[in-house]
Amino acid sequence: MLDVMTTDQGDITGDNSVTSSSSHDAAALYFESIVLIIGVIGTAANGLILYALVASKQHKNQELIVNQNAIDFYTCVFLVITYGLKLSNMHLSGSLGYWLCMFLFSESLLSCGLYASWINLMFISIERYLKVVHAAWSKKKLHKWMTYAAMACSWIIGIIHPMASVFETSVVIDGVCYGYVVVSAEARLGGTIYYFFCTYFFVLLIFIFCYGKILMTIRRQARVMAGHNPSGSVRHNHG
Repeated sequence: MLDVMTTDQGDITGDNSVTSSSSHDAAALYFESIVLIIGVIGTAANGLILYALVASKQHKNQELIVNQNAIDFYTCVFLVITYGLKLSNMHLSGSLGYWLCMFLFSESLLSCGLYASWINLMFISIERYLKVVHAAWSKKKLHKWMTYAAMACSWIIGIIHPMASVFETSVVIDGVCYGYVVVSAEARLGGTIYYFFCTYFFVLLIFIFCYGKILMTIRRQARVMAGHNPSGSVRHNHG
């Protein structure tokens, strides 16, 4: 690989540029240090939760929850690795520098975990919605293989999203990695709109619908149970 990569696909601009040279200022240093600490805490917390789920054998009944913790553990691990490398102020060169830029300094492997987490959270919401709102149907139609397929989809979609463009839009110049920035203004705008709708609007819409329906169902069931409360019947008879 060339030590310095150039491209004519567009200007290298935007806030996504990732600096690995000696131009770290105090604010960037503090931010990266805080993110690194958060990553360490998150790795330890999710590791303990995974251990507790396995030790209590709950992993056999809560597959999507276990998958969520596994994704979060993966994300925190790469958060530590990525920001640890950024704090090292490494000068990127050669094949090693290129691959470090594509996978770590560009945060593509970290983004895989973030995307997978959002997808898996949607599957958890949908599963809870089906089990609560359509309990009878889910007992007959919701099979284990569907859960495992959803878990696999979370990882596959999470990997495809950032990896689909990182090699075309990231570049190493003078030892500095610029991730997801070598694109035209139109492509950047389209990517921003797509990112907003897929990771915020659409996900939030599913959350609101699923948990709103769940809340309505629980309240309805609570009213039915209250109507069959013996103490209520006694009060009614005395009255």
